[in-house]
Amino acid sequence: MKKVLIVETNVTKYFGTDELTGLWLGEATEFINELKKARIAYDFVSPLGGFVPLDPRSMKYSDDSVIRIYEDPDFIYRGLTNTLRPQDIDVNDYFAIYYTGGHGVMWDFPNNTELQNITKKIYLQGGYITSVCHGIAGLLNCQDDEGNYLITNKQVIGFTTTEEIIAGKHSVVPFFNQKIAEQNGAKFRKKRFYKDFAIKDGRIITGQNPFSVRSVAKLLITELKRGEI
Repeated sequence: MKKVLIVETNVTKYFGTDELTGLWLGEATEFINELKKARIAYDFVSPLGGFVPLDPRSMKYSDDSVIRIYEDPDFIYRGLTNTLRPQDIDVNDYFAIYYTGGHGVMWDFPNNTELQNITKKIYLQGGYITSVCHGIAGLLNCQDDEGNYLITNKQVIGFTTTEEIIAGKHSVVPFFNQKIAEQNGAKFRKKRFYKDFAIKDGRIITGQNPFSVRSVAKLLITELKRGEI
C-alpha cells in the first residue's frame, strides 16, 4: 500500500537570532489525524533526518486530537526524533508528499535539491504535492525535467505577507511566499488573514495558514479515494 510522505523542518531558530522556531505542531498532527481516520499510511522525512524541533508557540493551539497524536510513541519516534533522510526515500512508495510549516522551513526547504527531486518524481509519476502555511516553501522552487516550475500557471496559497506582518515576522523571514510564488509563475490566491482556506489545482493542493490543515488533508483524501489509490 502506498503512503503519504510528510516533510518537517530541522531548523531550531530564526536565522541570526536566538528566537526559537521549528515545526508548527498542528500542521503535522491535525494532518495525521485526518489520515488516520481515512486509514492512510504515512512516513516522515526532514532535510537532515533525525530530530525535528517544535515551535513553542504552536503548543498554545493544541486541542485534544493534537495532543493525543503528540503523545503517541509512534509520532514521537518517527515524527520527532527519527525522521527519515531524503536519501532513505523510495519515491515509488508514495502517492503524495505534504510539506508542513513553521517558520523554520523557510531556511531548509526552498533550496533542498534532494527534497525537490523527491517532489518532482512523485508529481511526475501521477502523485499529489501538497503543503500548508509556510510549507509552500518546499514547492516554490521545484522544477520538472525541462526546468519548468511545477507551480507555474497553478493556483496556490501559503502564509500571506499580511499574516507575516501580523505575526511580527516580516523583518526576519528571508522571503515572502507570495512574491516568490508569483516570480515563478504561480497564481497566488488568498483569503482574509488567519481564515481556513485550501485550494486544489490539478494535483497541487495548498493551504493558507495553520487553520487550513484539515481542509488540505480532506482535499487530498478525497482525491486519493476517487482514484482508489
